[in-house]
Amino acid sequence: MTYKSDKGSLQFERCKAASGAKILREKQLRAARYDSRMLLTLAVAMDLTSDRIDLDGDGARRIVLIAGDEEYRSEEMLPQLASILEKRHGFKCDVLHSIAQDGTIDPTVTTNEPRLDLLDRANLVIIMTRFRCWPDAQMARFVKYVESKKPIIGIRTATHAFAYPKDSPSPFAKFSWDSTVWPGGFGKQILGETWVAHHGTHMVESTRAVPAPGAEQDPILRGVKDLWVPTDVYASNPMESETLMLGQVLDGMEPGSKTVGGTKNSPMIPVAWKKETDGRRVFTTTMGSAVDFLNQGFRRLLVNACFWCLNKPVPRRANVSFVGNYEPSPIGFGKHKKGAFPTSSGGRPR
Repeated sequence: MTYKSDKGSLQFERCKAASGAKILREKQLRAARYDSRMLLTLAVAMDLTSDRIDLDGDGARRIVLIAGDEEYRSEEMLPQLASILEKRHGFKCDVLHSIAQDGTIDPTVTTNEPRLDLLDRANLVIIMTRFRCWPDAQMARFVKYVESKKPIIGIRTATHAFAYPKDSPSPFAKFSWDSTVWPGGFGKQILGETWVAHHGTHMVESTRAVPAPGAEQDPILRGVKDLWVPTDVYASNPMESETLMLGQVLDGMEPGSKTVGGTKNSPMIPVAWKKETDGRRVFTTTMGSAVDFLNQGFRRLLVNACFWCLNKPVPRRANVSFVGNYEPSPIGFGKHKKGAFPTSSGGRPR
């Protein structure tokens, strides 16, 4: 009897312990669910649910940004864009610059863009250059990337990224903005348009960008609102492209300036478009300067375009807050910061 009683007590205690463990696990599970709900609620409240998409283990996240224009301060804008892409969204970025003989950044140097070998491992290239004529050894790296059919984003002066003399013996002269061999060169053939003219009056008439009819729900425009930039509207008629935004020409240099009447806005001119050709995704905007980049809508447009070009889900509201201080220099020739060296931007050596 004692044996049976002891055995029964042992079974009872085991059942009691198992029941207690089950209750504890249920409490822990409820607590975990509560914590998850609280974190999600907090994230929504802080608008961070789309702050960063986890790209760990995803090799398709390397972006090379190529700066090189004398007027719109790409040498300031693109490093900040790289920082946002890295710190806010987990991409890996490298920014390339036009470099003078002393090693400093000099956008007036049109014939030297070192480290284009980094394009060999890039999944996306963002280019904002103007009338460049790189040595064949450097240009070959860029052409190799173009021929790979990988995605490209062109900003503002990228429509006229290259300029070769008419008698140039370079095998890459056809990339020139005014090429007749490859009409319109890189700008027209790859991005959709080459240099045409200023449509708005430069530094007098600014731009308000609005969604093109039917493009309102395009993922690249997700969260893009109140997009105003001081750069003027370029004349353009993109080839084989889908227009995303149209540019309203304004009669002043403030966000609240009135729309210019007459033919300048009838019809409105495309200022952002996308295209898919031979499996390659391309996004182009003729807006773009370091000062334009102060506009949150413009920053989000570019970040969204990166996700779309890489065939990744575009965030509901991409975090485009600045990384560190961002105080851009004004638009204009000869206004770049002298004596600056390529430095770490976005956490990676440039």
